[in-house]
Amino acid sequence: MAAVRGYRRAAVAVAAARPGGGGPGRGPGPGPGPAAEPAPQPVPEPAAPATAALYVHWPYCRKRCSYCNFNAYVVPAVDEAAVRACLVREAHTLLRLSQVHRWVHRGAHGRVRGPSVPTCNSPPLPYSITSVFFGGGTPSLASPHTIAAVLEAVAGAAHLPGSAEVTLEANPSSMDTSRLTGFRAAGVNRLSIGVQSLDDAELRLLGREHTAADARKAVEAARGLFPGRTSIDLMFGLPGQSRDAWAQGLEAALGLCDHHISLYQLTLERGTALAAQVRGGTLPLPPQDLLADMYQTARTVLVAAGFRHYEVSNFARKGALSNHNLSYWQADQYIGVGPGAHGRFMPRGEGSCSREARVQTPEPVAWMQEVQSQGHGTRSRVVLSPLEQLEEVLTLGLRTDEGVTHERWGHFSPQLSLQAVFGVPGEARVLQEQGWLLLDGSGLRCTWAGLAVLDSLLPNLLCQLQRRWALPSAHRGGTRRGTDTDGHGGQNVGSVSGHNG
Repeated sequence: MAAVRGYRRAAVAVAAARPGGGGPGRGPGPGPGPAAEPAPQPVPEPAAPATAALYVHWPYCRKRCSYCNFNAYVVPAVDEAAVRACLVREAHTLLRLSQVHRWVHRGAHGRVRGPSVPTCNSPPLPYSITSVFFGGGTPSLASPHTIAAVLEAVAGAAHLPGSAEVTLEANPSSMDTSRLTGFRAAGVNRLSIGVQSLDDAELRLLGREHTAADARKAVEAARGLFPGRTSIDLMFGLPGQSRDAWAQGLEAALGLCDHHISLYQLTLERGTALAAQVRGGTLPLPPQDLLADMYQTARTVLVAAGFRHYEVSNFARKGALSNHNLSYWQADQYIGVGPGAHGRFMPRGEGSCSREARVQTPEPVAWMQEVQSQGHGTRSRVVLSPLEQLEEVLTLGLRTDEGVTHERWGHFSPQLSLQAVFGVPGEARVLQEQGWLLLDGSGLRCTWAGLAVLDSLLPNLLCQLQRRWALPSAHRGGTRRGTDTDGHGGQNVGSVSGHNG
């Protein structure tokens, strides 16, 4: 049961890679640790991240799709000026609270000499945000003025490099060329378009506003304004969908897309119209073996077309990876702004050096009232124990083709190496022998076959991590990287550098 609890805790952050829904990791904040283990005291991160990603949630939609249980609201009218003011104010508040910044050494005369690993008492220089992601909801319904105001607030309160990735989720029904031009002028440099399907019957089933023709037109316009930085979302596993229909849709998408595709298997969520139809027997879901076949078909087709399968649900070619989403999967800090947004960061402004899982108030009116009265609408905050952080590092990192590197693991666990946890007899070694996992000088990662069945591997890996963590020697200095005997010792432990859409 401890592994199950750990898996559920870590799965909160996994949802960041899925489309829509109120910020990274829709769902409850992390719960208490396993009952069988002593509750570790919060400890400072050994080398605090010098940067963070920023997620901004726009909660409104024109209509609710049949599969949607995201933190989205359909209202008669939106007071955009009030929402904009609150997004700006909360961004200011949380950026000040996080004190994310670039740390540097200063020489005897105060000159900047280069990067430094910070301590809690290190003096701050300008804050640095690595990427911004506007998700929802349907953020393309917001005006370019609102997007610009938020970005200006971020640039005023933090360092936002000109090269930083700024992504906007968009629906084909709310992204004509004029609006796209306005978003680009506001500072957006990447689009993530919720195409979902290029079949009109499937789009009607999903309750989408747009048609296949609308989607094609929107993607073509986006590629003209954001060449090489336009991503599309596709869904599979729809009721009644066949393998051939999926393959045909995928081929159509390949002829349309730019250099990034995100694929999502339909998940039936309680309370949605589609779930009610399926459970009522009106619509049939594809069997599990067909779903697996659809996924494998997509992987094979996309890789053959030159795409890198760099994360369970994401494919890119010509280096067009989503930097923001990589922040989530690499367990970097990220700050969530807006109703229901989630974050993972250290509130240094309060004197804390422990990472927290934060969730903003989900309901927009209540969230605005809280922001107006106290500067932010944080509904819950939980200090993540060292073990909980490692569970997230493992669960999120294994979603990528790179896996969990020794360096990234060492950032969160300087005294208990990957080799010490997963290179000893146990579940991980069995999974390696069976061809699902690799542990080598680069780190721990899934094989091609293992990536497709990651969900079935994680509970066993979390069990092994929890057992190893519970040993008294896990918290002593004897298992530092330099004392490992796997042939990969001596590697430096450095600091590490989030789509809702």
